[in-house]
Amino acid sequence: MTKSIAFSAIAPPDYLDAFVAQEPASVHHVAAQRVLTDAAYRTFFHREAQRGAEIIVDNGVFELGHALPAADLIAAARMVDAREIILPDVMRDGLATIKSSDEAAREILELSDEFRLCVVLHAADDQEWLRCYDYFASSDYVGAIALPASRRPAPEDQLCRTRWAATQYLEDHGMIEDRIVYRLLGLGRTGHLELAEQREHEWIASVDGAAPVILGAMGIEMLPDGPYEKPPTPRIENLGPIPEERFDLIRRNIAVVREAAGSSVRIPEAA
Repeated sequence: MTKSIAFSAIAPPDYLDAFVAQEPASVHHVAAQRVLTDAAYRTFFHREAQRGAEIIVDNGVFELGHALPAADLIAAARMVDAREIILPDVMRDGLATIKSSDEAAREILELSDEFRLCVVLHAADDQEWLRCYDYFASSDYVGAIALPASRRPAPEDQLCRTRWAATQYLEDHGMIEDRIVYRLLGLGRTGHLELAEQREHEWIASVDGAAPVILGAMGIEMLPDGPYEKPPTPRIENLGPIPEERFDLIRRNIAVVREAAGSSVRIPEAA
């Protein structure tokens, strides 16, 4: 197993240099609303783009409850030299996700065609999941598909709830489209341990996650071979100040995730 998956660590804005910087610069997931309002955040990711990182701008729906307008997403993407914009999705609702993605794509493309557009695959059941995937895989505007993390216990073979079953199904049935970039969104209920399985799929480009930062800030170590147990945690924007004595633990957690992903990227201070 030699395939690697790029990992983008998510951290509070005050800790970008400490935990998010990459050597070599690879892939970063960036919050559009933060790019528009935080000069230091914007400067950091623009610098990473100049160093060669692929910048992916998220639309804000998870944090804000609604996606930013198309003009704002384009403005944010241009500010950090982004290559890709993630379109809005609706949790566990494939039809609503298709509708929101179609509308957002149309509005963005009316203004600019300079960015790859990424959809997020959601569904209430496996039939809907397959319909949603087929729709997006055959849509001209879709340049990337992101598979969200499996966060709750579910049957091992349920495509809409168990991500490793979904990726294996796509591979086994020859459903991968060469023109599409495939990404994983977040670490799921098995954390970094899932990545060892996902690395078998050469078509998976990247994964992002805040878990190593949040757990490290709470004093919880991520062990390379598991087990992975994640207690209730705050959202990254509610994490608050991180004690400096936890910095090394956070960096070790990030390194564990990257090792599981087969990535040789390091935080510059720890390179």
